[in-house]
Amino acid sequence: MIYVFLFILGLCFGSFLNVVIFRTTHNYSPFSGRSFCPHCKKKISWQDNIPLLSFFLLKGRCRYCHQSISQSYFLVELLTGIEFVWIWFLIQSNLTLLGQFEGFYSLLYAAYLLYIFYVFLGITVADLKYGLIPDFLVFSGIAVSSLFVLTSYNFLLLDFKSYFISGLGAGGALAALIILTKGKGMGWGDVKLALLMGLFLGWPKIVIAFYVAFLTGAITAVILILLRKKRFGQTLPFGPFLIAGTLAAFFWGEPIWQSVSLILGIK
Repeated sequence: MIYVFLFILGLCFGSFLNVVIFRTTHNYSPFSGRSFCPHCKKKISWQDNIPLLSFFLLKGRCRYCHQSISQSYFLVELLTGIEFVWIWFLIQSNLTLLGQFEGFYSLLYAAYLLYIFYVFLGITVADLKYGLIPDFLVFSGIAVSSLFVLTSYNFLLLDFKSYFISGLGAGGALAALIILTKGKGMGWGDVKLALLMGLFLGWPKIVIAFYVAFLTGAITAVILILLRKKRFGQTLPFGPFLIAGTLAAFFWGEPIWQSVSLILGIK
């Protein structure tokens, strides 16, 4: 039953995330009243705002203007529901990659991961769909990560200074890159996201995240150019690659770093 409850809870949070993504990329406040159709601006009634179910009942179209509803709304709700179940499963499984916690702190850690991954999902969709990284999402992630790192010092004996230095270093590195390249291929939203990445991952995982992000971004760009989907000089949203690198570093960063250190003779 806990998994059913978490899935339904995730669907509700996913519905709100859709609101946040649309409103913050169109200069609305995330909390500015009831949801409305982006085409005809009619307010959406409660029966048309039930996660997943309403999309099927309305056959993917607005009740009033009959314009198509983006499938991203459905996918965000579904993925958020799956995320809530998945994170709780990982915590309950006591996988070593997440650490082994007991009691109240395991719930606190689960809530932290749920929110950060929730933010990552929102940023990914917003950057892919609109080419923007919403400040509301990234700044809230930075605030939550900062609070978690500071409060975790007593629980995990984390060297909180290294996490803050990693965040500032990651953000500073991308800021310097933007200045050197005069903003080609990257925006200031990516700098803010890099700050969040450093706070979330710490050292040395942030290095792995950057390596994976730039490598996968470069490979994807080359493939798209070869397929003539993009022309040389056109840009790609870099946020999703940064987040992909973050996830790779979070789950597999330690073994990757140990292997690299062994090869390079780094202690």
